[in-house]
Amino acid sequence: MQVRIARIGRPHGIRGEVTAEVLTDDPESRFVPGAVLDVEASGTEGASGSLTVRTARWNKGILLLGFEEVADRNHAERLRGARLLLDTDDVDADDDAWYEHELVDLDVVLDADDGPRIGRVTALQTMPAQDLLVIELSDGREVLVPFVEQIVPTVDVDGRRVVLTPPPGLLDLNVADEGSAAEGDDASTGRPDGSA
Repeated sequence: MQVRIARIGRPHGIRGEVTAEVLTDDPESRFVPGAVLDVEASGTEGASGSLTVRTARWNKGILLLGFEEVADRNHAERLRGARLLLDTDDVDADDDAWYEHELVDLDVVLDADDGPRIGRVTALQTMPAQDLLVIELSDGREVLVPFVEQIVPTVDVDGRRVVLTPPPGLLDLNVADEGSAAEGDDASTGRPDGSA
């Protein structure tokens, strides 16, 4: 199976380098010179096929990639929005690692094996500090949950569920922010405390 590991952004410079939005937690081993990555086109004019990494370097926190097949800025521009894919059959398995496609649509239950279903996983956001599970709750709200063992102790892909043990208030953060903002505003002044 193939998983997305990056999305190509805008060209950088005139020699065909591109910026990349990293979608993997291990970019140093995924984007090495000589690595061959499949390309998923973003639209009708986008490129498809495969690209061979020529260079990979960081510039001000942004990953810049150069490819053997891309020699100039015009070719790099045609790649904008395309996704880079990695075949998971070629990657060593890690017991505590999951790909987004394995997590999406899993039921989310609270605290125990027989806990209540509270929603479903809709996405995985890969962040520099820690990954976040995007969960759509049964009432339609969307919440972000840190994907750490203390909060998500069980991921049962075969059983189609994840178990959450959220700290108090975690699932109500968005509601609390919206409610307090609405209660604190004074329509006459626009200031939260009603002062002029």
